[in-house]
Amino acid sequence: MFARAAVRALNSQPRLFSTTAARNTKVVVLGAGGGIGQPLSLLLKTDPLVTSLNLYDIRGAPGVAADVSHIDTPSEVQGFAADKLDEALDGVEVVVIPAGVPRKPGMTRDDLFNTNASIVRDLASAVGRVAPTAHILVISNPVNSTVPIVASTLAKAGVYNPARVFGVTTLDVVRAARFTAGVAGVHPNDTPVPVIGGHSGTTIVPLLSQSAHGKGINGEVYDKLIYRIQFGGDEVVQAKDGAGSATLSMAYAGATFANALFRGLNGEKGVVTPTFVESPLYKDQGIDFFSSNVELGVNGVEKIHPLGPLSAEEEKLLAACLPELKKNIERGRAFVESS
Repeated sequence: MFARAAVRALNSQPRLFSTTAARNTKVVVLGAGGGIGQPLSLLLKTDPLVTSLNLYDIRGAPGVAADVSHIDTPSEVQGFAADKLDEALDGVEVVVIPAGVPRKPGMTRDDLFNTNASIVRDLASAVGRVAPTAHILVISNPVNSTVPIVASTLAKAGVYNPARVFGVTTLDVVRAARFTAGVAGVHPNDTPVPVIGGHSGTTIVPLLSQSAHGKGINGEVYDKLIYRIQFGGDEVVQAKDGAGSATLSMAYAGATFANALFRGLNGEKGVVTPTFVESPLYKDQGIDFFSSNVELGVNGVEKIHPLGPLSAEEEKLLAACLPELKKNIERGRAFVESS
């Protein structure tokens, strides 16, 4: 009874999943056996817009698939072993990539680069070969570099479409809402905060001035809140004491963004959320990828919104973000060029 009630409770959460008219959406999770992949697979199984769910990993995916397949939602689940990547990708419309190694105490997201870069490149190459029109959601860190890796890999294969490659920065948005709500003493639903820039440390720029409850926060409280949003992942890494990073909250954030994309692909209008995509906003400064409010639709990226007015504090945060973000993007591209 509890399990059934829990699943129904998940489906009743408006901020997690929203539904529109029925539509077939075939999804694959690459890295389904990992710390993010398992809870993400669970949440995607409960998403009513998912009709087919393929789970792939170098180990454990068939077991995860057998487990979540027992959940009483209509979507069909299949698990694929390490040598079945092409089969896992066959016919999919959305590819979610949480594959890679997690952070440990003392590590930054950039420290993950050497391991995760090759994993993401190889997966992107397979997607380009087997499912070249799929929408790709990149969770593997460092997102500021792995998204350019995916884009450059697909471009090498001649199948890159910038409207279909997304870096999932939703956890920054989730943290911003939750932490701001805690400071303001209100419900997180009432404190949406746009988050722009990238997805690591100082590249994360929360726009509290554009939040009804955030714009009144200033001084030391403001500084501490900004730092916590930018470096909230460190809290989890330290608290887990070497046992992992922010896997559960990231799975929630990944499922939340995926549902927004499903709704856009389904034809729902006005689906707007921050995500890290190829963007014109700072291309004149050599920064080809940037996270900002993006409208999602049947083609993926439908419209990239302007940033809107920024406060003086936010201008300073953005000035610190841009050079670091540019360096991260260039590192990802250079990795593919040298491969």
